[in-house]
Amino acid sequence: MLTLNMLAWATVVGALLSYWWQSDKIKNNLMGQVLVYCRQHHVQFLDQSMVLKGLAIRRTELGLLGLLRRYQFEFTSTGEQRYRGTVEAIGRKLQGIELEPHLMPDNNDLLN
Repeated sequence: MLTLNMLAWATVVGALLSYWWQSDKIKNNLMGQVLVYCRQHHVQFLDQSMVLKGLAIRRTELGLLGLLRRYQFEFTSTGEQRYRGTVEAIGRKLQGIELEPHLMPDNNDLLN
């Protein structure tokens, strides 16, 4: 017999699974955008990973509430030194990508 308590727990578990699934899709989408951004700026995205560094509730451009996610990743411009970058998104919409100041190699030494 299904009790109200069991239904409440099932709803909580379902909500957490849904959040995790959506977050994973958003992270993978952002990772693809970071990869393209890094190629355009002649740096190499390292480790093919990003780490969630923050969550906050923010308003979108339309004035609706959305969840701001901030991820950190590492990149290199010379192949020798690691630098950090951050990417932010509200919901699925990219808000910005920032790279730490870094050395740029000579044009004939650019990373592919």
